[in-house]
Amino acid sequence: MNKKMMVSLITGILFSAGALYLAFKNIPFGELSAYLASINYFWMIPTTLVIIVCFILRVIRWQIILSSTKRLDFWQAFHPLMIGFMLNCVLPARIGELARPAIIKKKHNIPFTTGFATVAAERLFDMVFLVCFLAVVLATVPMDPEFHYSYKEYQLDRETLKTIGQSMVVFCLILITGIATISLDRSRNMIIKILQKIPALLSLGVHRISNAIKIYLTGPLESLVINIASGFSLVKNPLNLFNCIFLSMAIWGLSVLSYYLFSLGCPGVSLSFFQLATVMIIICFFIALPSAPGFWGLWEAGGIFAMMLFGISGKEAAGFNLANHAIQMIPVIIIGIVSAMLSSINIFKIADDAS
Repeated sequence: MNKKMMVSLITGILFSAGALYLAFKNIPFGELSAYLASINYFWMIPTTLVIIVCFILRVIRWQIILSSTKRLDFWQAFHPLMIGFMLNCVLPARIGELARPAIIKKKHNIPFTTGFATVAAERLFDMVFLVCFLAVVLATVPMDPEFHYSYKEYQLDRETLKTIGQSMVVFCLILITGIATISLDRSRNMIIKILQKIPALLSLGVHRISNAIKIYLTGPLESLVINIASGFSLVKNPLNLFNCIFLSMAIWGLSVLSYYLFSLGCPGVSLSFFQLATVMIIICFFIALPSAPGFWGLWEAGGIFAMMLFGISGKEAAGFNLANHAIQMIPVIIIGIVSAMLSSINIFKIADDAS
């Protein structure tokens, strides 16, 4: 493990340890153990099936995004995607997001920056739908306006969620504008022309300096712009864009369904589909912070806060989130390991290269 990954791992563990302490400090361990034993784990079966379907839809969406660069069949896309998500579960710093483009570069000779751009496109779709979900639940799901929850120096309440949502909307709009600018031929060609003129402007007519600037600065930037545009080129294809939007809706809808199905086996957790959508969204915002592998600690802290908004006691909220977290992670880890074995990928080498 290199130094950068080690620092990230230590930082994540400290964040997660603090989150676990704050999430569970007022919950007697004996009561939590008794609650976990009372869960009807039969509901793991339909929950796991829905989780697997979600990842199948993610593979299809990634295939569509990749198709503008290179067409991969289902299994060629499935294995890198599952390995990437598995690495996110077992290694720090979301290293799986970098491992996936590293795998398709190694296996299918797709430039790393292009592969990374396709992963970023996926994350953009996810981010947009999370923001949209947050706007819907804030408008439709009743929450106690007086409720607040302290997490370290933060005071979390309904207004905090609104502020987060508004900030995410602005960020998404800026990101979409930048992507569209690079992806459209006219604006991209203009950017490339500007880059091509920079060496002459900065070199003051000295040929050696001009070549150095082109080799080490503007040339790589030009390649980066072209590769990113290739990864995001689906914005020029309305059918691909529509299919990705539809698949993103299905992915997040089924993700909420997996929470809902498991809640049916959890005593004291009687939340509606839309209330559990709120729980899932808040968890997603929490786990965006640095955390230990698998997001342990921050996931539970976010889930407990979210469920307490709807009157669920700390014991039931802690038990549900701890068990649900494990159920959401375990199938991904198992499938990712099998994918690495079937595709002959050395996950430790890939993770080290990606970091």
